[in-house]
Amino acid sequence: MTAKWFAGLMTGTVLDGQIDVALVRTDGDSIAEFGHYDLVPYPQNIRDLLEETLAAARTWNFEGAEPEVFTRAEHALTVAQAEAVADVAQAARLPLTDIAAVGFHGQTVLHRAPTAARRGKTRQLGDGQLMADRLGIPVVYDLRTADVEAGGQGAPLCATYHAALLARAGAGADTAILNLGGVANLSWQSEDGQLVAFDTGPANAPINDWMKSLGLDEMDRDGALAATGHVDESRLAPLLEHPYLSAPYPKSLDRFDFTADMARGLSPEDGAALLTAFSAAAVGKGLDLLPVRPTKLIVAGGGRRNPTLMKAIAQRAGVGVEDADIHGLRGDAVEAEGFAFLAARRLLGRPISYPGTTGVPAPMTGGQLATPRNGTASR
Repeated sequence: MTAKWFAGLMTGTVLDGQIDVALVRTDGDSIAEFGHYDLVPYPQNIRDLLEETLAAARTWNFEGAEPEVFTRAEHALTVAQAEAVADVAQAARLPLTDIAAVGFHGQTVLHRAPTAARRGKTRQLGDGQLMADRLGIPVVYDLRTADVEAGGQGAPLCATYHAALLARAGAGADTAILNLGGVANLSWQSEDGQLVAFDTGPANAPINDWMKSLGLDEMDRDGALAATGHVDESRLAPLLEHPYLSAPYPKSLDRFDFTADMARGLSPEDGAALLTAFSAAAVGKGLDLLPVRPTKLIVAGGGRRNPTLMKAIAQRAGVGVEDADIHGLRGDAVEAEGFAFLAARRLLGRPISYPGTTGVPAPMTGGQLATPRNGTASR
């Protein structure tokens, strides 16, 4: 396929109130061009609705009928994200009809990894058909379900895109990509092309929740609070014995598998410091699982803007850390770009998950494709 423009959408589980929208020109194998990127804020009423939805999802826990709030939230976030795509395309002076497809991740409300006894379950809210009808272009959505139904983890999904970024940066097997969102995920490729990806542990989510629970802020901006705290190593050590951290990959996490409760009873500063240290040390434990331990991490995601977390990863994981931006990549846009890339691969029928990334039995494509019923774009 000749490289075409694709749009990618991502809203993370940290609920920062932003819709990540990125344009990428790609043939599904490599990146021909980075296009416009923006963070489009949700209105406050949708932010409040999503908070309510995540709380309802934890109570539901895949038992019985889905909460009524899911329907309302799905419609609201789909409309908001469709408008965000249209706005970004307009800012880029790119007609919507020049976009081959939108990669629409949707909002993860609950993710349960598989075990030896049962298959996993995952739920992302997002009405792909509604978005396709509003924009008048194809939409690839529900990207995780097929993987889970095939026995995979359903996450992480962007390893193929991370491999393309590593190739663009000229990196070898001594380098991996680490994405720091609500959860931290790692992608690495061996010299012979073996692709590995998994969630190492939490990243920003417990730190953000700690700050919110104390009424301080939505996040520890610049890691300022953690930088003033003291890490209680005697309390950290048993936390790092959690069986997930030493479990072999493939493996994945829900946003609430590791919570701010790890810091219960500590002062605000010491709690932030402990949670930051835990996320950093978990990265090191993940690196220890790889066949060849990388000496360098190219770091993407919002967590790379936290210098206290970045310093802790370097020290506790024993690895060099470099902001993705210095390699000519866009650290804030990587996740949204990744779903644009997956949309291209879905149109071509190419794999988006592999035995070494999600644990599916064989490489497989995924995602549903919605085509517009009205044939024209609308707002």
